[in-house]
Amino acid sequence: MANFKRWYDHDPLLMEVMDILENYQEELKDQALVFLDKIEKQVGKEMIDAFYASIKPQIKGNRWYDHDPLISKTIELLRVVPPEIQKKAAEGFLQALKQKGLTPELLNEAKSED
Repeated sequence: MANFKRWYDHDPLLMEVMDILENYQEELKDQALVFLDKIEKQVGKEMIDAFYASIKPQIKGNRWYDHDPLISKTIELLRVVPPEIQKKAAEGFLQALKQKGLTPELLNEAKSED
């Protein structure tokens, strides 16, 4: 099994999603909420809150996503779910962006106008 530097490096789709999230955090908070809502429906809000509370003290705060609680919670949950769920979540995330007309190019244009 190959060693990867980051937990998501094993899947090009996850790498694409993480890149988009890193570069467009503010623009994509609504999508992060949708992801959290879907996970909550599957496992329960209490379980998610308990998980996040248990890992929060371990978060060092020096990763790009540690500075926004919503994005941090979303990525930490994505990190710990099984690979098949990661893949489905990544596919769903990219599909939702396309349905809303949010392409990386369009997001890039919006960011450069700020």
